[in-house]
Amino acid sequence: MPMLMPTKLDVTSGGDGHVLDLETAVKDGILGGVGVGGCGNGGVGTVEKLDLSKMIEELVDSIEELWDDSITPNKTLYHLIHSWFSAKYLVMKKRSEDVQGRVLEILESLKKVKGQARVQALKELRVVVANHGSARKTVEDNGRIGLMSSLLGPFTSHAVGSEVAGILVNLSLDEESRSSLMQPAKVSFLVDMLNEGSVETKINCTRLIENLMEGDDFESQVVSSLSLLVGLLRLVKDRRHPNGVLPGLSLLKAISALESVRCSMLSIGTVPQLVELLPGLPPESLELALAILVNLSSLPEGQLALKDCPRMIPNLVKLLMRVSEKCMQLALSILWAVCKLAPEECAPAAVEAGLAAKLLLVIQSGCNPTLKQQSAELLKLCSLNYTATIFISKCKLTRTMQ
Repeated sequence: MPMLMPTKLDVTSGGDGHVLDLETAVKDGILGGVGVGGCGNGGVGTVEKLDLSKMIEELVDSIEELWDDSITPNKTLYHLIHSWFSAKYLVMKKRSEDVQGRVLEILESLKKVKGQARVQALKELRVVVANHGSARKTVEDNGRIGLMSSLLGPFTSHAVGSEVAGILVNLSLDEESRSSLMQPAKVSFLVDMLNEGSVETKINCTRLIENLMEGDDFESQVVSSLSLLVGLLRLVKDRRHPNGVLPGLSLLKAISALESVRCSMLSIGTVPQLVELLPGLPPESLELALAILVNLSSLPEGQLALKDCPRMIPNLVKLLMRVSEKCMQLALSILWAVCKLAPEECAPAAVEAGLAAKLLLVIQSGCNPTLKQQSAELLKLCSLNYTATIFISKCKLTRTMQ
């Protein structure tokens, strides 16, 4: 690896020259300093460093206008900066060329090597691709994504597969590459690794499958397997590795948007498992989880699963006025669905959990009009089982607010 050496600049004063680098220039006071001894006839004068704060104080105390406000360019500093950046650029250019050459060498070797040697080559390629944009471009421009894809299959070892997934997830896949990777045998292998691999492998497989869903020729059968859905829920619920929650929920949300797969998601208990996770999720993950529940609530079976979940109403009510407007809107959509399904059972339970007071706060807040309207309609639905006096008491309002 080439090392960046301090850049030196020949600064000439009179007929004599000094060779300076940036560190020496600053240390010896030449940048921002002034020489008080002559520097001629081979002699070297002494250098007195300037006290900037003292100069400012003296200038303020003098209360005199500056006699000269013209700008004098610092040629020495300019040349030092220019030289430093030039050297940096050359090092970066050389490093980029070295990376591209090494990537091509590894890609060629993958056609010949087997076993552990292949695993090591793929491991090196994965690291390089993850850290260098030029490496990613080299793989993509030379049509080697197909080579990576060909390494995935039912007879591929997990050691090879995990490295390939780590490479592919960092590349921009075209339609041809996506079509190749969506072959049932390849998807099945990715699902196996998602269930059995390390947490890093699970996350890479999750992100890669979500990438495949972005293709124009994507078919829902690719992500309809119960094994995939179960593996994703395990990833999301794994408290030891919280970095898997966001990618897992992101793919589950994409899958829940497919009507043909929603029943399968309900059949493995997605609703109660997500409801239990809601209180501990960070904002970005929380929005994804709520969006999944909203999608599942579009089915009668989904609404019933939400109604039968004991912690659903308390957990959602607690979120109101504590999360983003988007999350509140999603939470209110879920509450509306279950209260509409069973108003005699769910509406009173929601009021007892403090929903009415929260809805009044939303209505009086600076939230967007759509959210306020949603809150007003739900508040009206909740009030149907109460007299006005009892409902006001349930809202826990102060005399002034009443």
